[in-house]
Amino acid sequence: MNIKFLGAHNCESQNTKFISLLIDGTLAIDAGGLTSSLSFEAQQKLKAILLTHQHYDHIRDVPAIAMNFYLCGTAINIYSTQPVYNALTTYLLDGKLYPKFLEQPQGDPTIKFTIIEPYQIERIEGYNVLAVKVNHAVPTVGYQITSPDGKVVFYTGDTGPGLADCWERVAPQLLITEVTATNKYEEFAKESGHLTPSLLKQELTNFREVKGYLPQVVVVHMNPDMEREIETEIATVVKALNSSITLAREGMQLHL
Repeated sequence: MNIKFLGAHNCESQNTKFISLLIDGTLAIDAGGLTSSLSFEAQQKLKAILLTHQHYDHIRDVPAIAMNFYLCGTAINIYSTQPVYNALTTYLLDGKLYPKFLEQPQGDPTIKFTIIEPYQIERIEGYNVLAVKVNHAVPTVGYQITSPDGKVVFYTGDTGPGLADCWERVAPQLLITEVTATNKYEEFAKESGHLTPSLLKQELTNFREVKGYLPQVVVVHMNPDMEREIETEIATVVKALNSSITLAREGMQLHL
């Protein structure tokens, strides 16, 4: 399994992009930095997109990827929960802001949308996909992806603390999760459904208690202005837990 981090931050600039992950060149998770990171040829290799929740920085490129597929006369499969479908049809692909690609072309729409239910394994493009609820400001799911050769990654999406139930349901070799802000913003993080390095430490400690091990961890969704301080605070967590935690960068690739 090859995992490429197309976007790894919560703010966009020349050097940072909204969240989007790409697995084996065909399966994308979240669409914040999708089209701006892939050539037209690479976009056409996509088979499916999984969306964790409806916040703009995770779904922004859905209209753009839909337009590109529409003009090529091809279609893309998107999987997510009912609230994400509602947001797309109400605000982005409503026929006013952008065409209704969930309905057009008539009879064979560009976006084939499948509503998934948490805790039920879906077979998607050869992968076993398990959606698991996490704690965020809006209904959000993380995804455990199991490849045909048994490699397992779990991406939490945006989440705050309190993941004990989540850890009971997953068993990844690689955990991709978020740290949005530094420790001094811990109360803000709790209120808005995000993690800081200290909150991440608590969640990883709980993970090890539940599962008996710690996977390799990669952190995304950092606020760029806080990234250096986040990195310093993460180093303290690494030392305390004797674990592997890496901050993602745009273009970074990992192999499982």
